[in-house]
Amino acid sequence: MAGYPSLPAAVGGGGKADELSVLAACFSLFWGAFLAATILPGASELMLIGLIAKGIADPWLLVLVAGTGNTLGSVVNWLCGRFMLRYQERRWFPVKPKQLEAATRFFNRYGVWTLLFAWSPLGGDALTVIAGTLRVPLVPFVVLVAIGKFARYVVVAGATLAWPGL
Repeated sequence: MAGYPSLPAAVGGGGKADELSVLAACFSLFWGAFLAATILPGASELMLIGLIAKGIADPWLLVLVAGTGNTLGSVVNWLCGRFMLRYQERRWFPVKPKQLEAATRFFNRYGVWTLLFAWSPLGGDALTVIAGTLRVPLVPFVVLVAIGKFARYVVVAGATLAWPGL
């Protein structure tokens, strides 16, 4: 989109300050989105809204960065379910036992398509852990989770751009 510095544009001639601000914004957004999908509660949507509102970088670049970070964070949850479920009582485990039970019932009822709702703050992380526990293959897992997570960020970015005064 015109008017927004993108990473390639910043590298190509926007100057070191532009390049560093876009890179720092993308780095922060990636890790914020990654961690929000794993052990830390986070609001990566708020980070995305703030960066778009400030015009730091092209909204599509920011959606790509946030979606990638959040999807990869869900892969960590899948790995926890696949290989580390025996530690579910530990404080650091990304999902509480009660959430695991509810997500297991939901997943067993509706199947792999529930992963389209992995973006949900109410049980989405638990769904990704359950998918690992139930040995959902990684490729379909990533595809379904990414569709849901990227769609959420596209909606957030679109709403931010459409909001008057931002």
